[in-house]
Amino acid sequence: MKRLLLVEDEAGLVLTLSDRFKREGYAIEHAGDGRTGLERASGEAFDLVILDVMLPEMDGFEVCRQLRHRGVEVPVIMLTARGHVADKVSGLKLGADDYVTKPFEMVELLARVEARLRRVPELEAGAGLQSFRFGDVAVDFRSAEVTRGGAPVDLSAREYRLLQYLIEHRGATVSREELLKEVCGYESMPLTRTVDVHVAWLRQKLEPNARRPTYIQTVHGLGYKFTG
Repeated sequence: MKRLLLVEDEAGLVLTLSDRFKREGYAIEHAGDGRTGLERASGEAFDLVILDVMLPEMDGFEVCRQLRHRGVEVPVIMLTARGHVADKVSGLKLGADDYVTKPFEMVELLARVEARLRRVPELEAGAGLQSFRFGDVAVDFRSAEVTRGGAPVDLSAREYRLLQYLIEHRGATVSREELLKEVCGYESMPLTRTVDVHVAWLRQKLEPNARRPTYIQTVHGLGYKFTG
């Protein structure tokens, strides 16, 4: 089931779209303002974002701009009453994938969503990023380089793979067992603190305060969650 985020403040439209997308087999969640939409789209795994332009707190153009600046590559369809060509061009230049002008036919929006999802590689939502930023840290997945405040950060291969895995699954709680298997290559689950040790080293190198981590958080009894 594909997971969609609808960022829209018009209650009637939220109800209409949510009901229709659910009937079409999608899992759809809602944010009522731009700032909340940005944080949810940045911190959780969605397959596509439907983003209104005229929003309280932060408009859709700025939400889209900040998503792309943070390295979030989730497909974005902008939804707005504005019909001017300049507005459409602005949205596309900021990183939107498509643009639907109100009023619209529901079948058109559904078709746009389906077409966009077909172009997304069959990877877990959030995977396949070329780059990602959190705080003063920048990760370039193409060159496997990490910088903090513009200075290179020396990570071991396992630390880098752990960071990449957590970023790709940001917003989700990942168990130690999953990290041991997917990052460290253990097929069985030995009694080891390998994951905890590498998480501690990552925090020392990347967190503003390793004792009170902002990004790589412990979910007690379950594992870890990346919230950048």
